[in-house]
Amino acid sequence: MKDWAAPLIASALFAFLSPGLVFQMPGKERPLEFMNMKTNIASMFLHAVIYGLLLILFLIILDIHIYA
Repeated sequence: MKDWAAPLIASALFAFLSPGLVFQMPGKERPLEFMNMKTNIASMFLHAVIYGLLLILFLIILDIHIYA
């Protein structure tokens, strides 16, 4: 049995937290913009930090497992 939690959670978070895809923090004109499909360095850094923190939350603190 293989634990599929890590690749599934990482892939879903990566898709959802891509800057400009669903939302962008900080935006170019406002603190939060939705679906503008543009990005900047500050936004990439902030989304990377949020991505890392959510991975730590789901995989280390909550210790989620999905076996198949």
